[in-house]
Amino acid sequence: MDSRRGRRIAVLSEALSQHRILHIKNAAEILGVSEMTVRRDVSANADRFAFLGGHIVPAIEAETDPYEISAAADSHAAAKRQVCTQAVDYIHQDDTVFFDCGTTLPYLVDLLPDQIHITAICYAMNVADRLTRKPNVRLVMLGGLYHPASASFSGASGLEMLDQLVINVAFLSAAGVDSRRGATCAHFHEAEIKKKAMSRAQKNILLADSSKIGKLKPAFFSDMKSFDVVITENGMNNFD
Repeated sequence: MDSRRGRRIAVLSEALSQHRILHIKNAAEILGVSEMTVRRDVSANADRFAFLGGHIVPAIEAETDPYEISAAADSHAAAKRQVCTQAVDYIHQDDTVFFDCGTTLPYLVDLLPDQIHITAICYAMNVADRLTRKPNVRLVMLGGLYHPASASFSGASGLEMLDQLVINVAFLSAAGVDSRRGATCAHFHEAEIKKKAMSRAQKNILLADSSKIGKLKPAFFSDMKSFDVVITENGMNNFD
């Protein structure tokens, strides 16, 4: 491997460690090369990278259920960032904050100022990874059985830990949001954790880009009136 390709592979690995998934176009922009060069580099390093649709993922990710990787990974990234731009103002110095799983919450973590001191509670690998990069965040990780499809953990120990915590604000995600049927998610183990976190929180905030509105998923976790705030990329939504 020549030195230039070696540097590109190192940069691509670092970018994937931060974002988990990259569109080929974005990878080409980061590396300053053509998309064809990116495709050649990825193909030559099949032990490290894989293609999934028009995206690049770590090779190990391509072996798991592609729920968030392909379908959620995604054309709605800009909307999710906009949602989180509005949400970050609800986090204050010395708060205890619950961060749900999914592909929206990492954008919120990225927006946290480095100087803010908070205690963060989470149960998803992708969210925890971002939180560990914030110098003044104390992280509480809820453990249990690992679910590759959502990069999250579940189990009695995590629910019991939540019983010992008082949460200032909980940020929840949903795969479906319906005015009458409430907030739903794709995985049943997530629903129990979301319900418990909401019961322990002083303020519950749902973050959902508009692609989730009107959709239903199998696992119900909350009616809409139980959220203090619902934020989409278009601002606060009222589902009353």
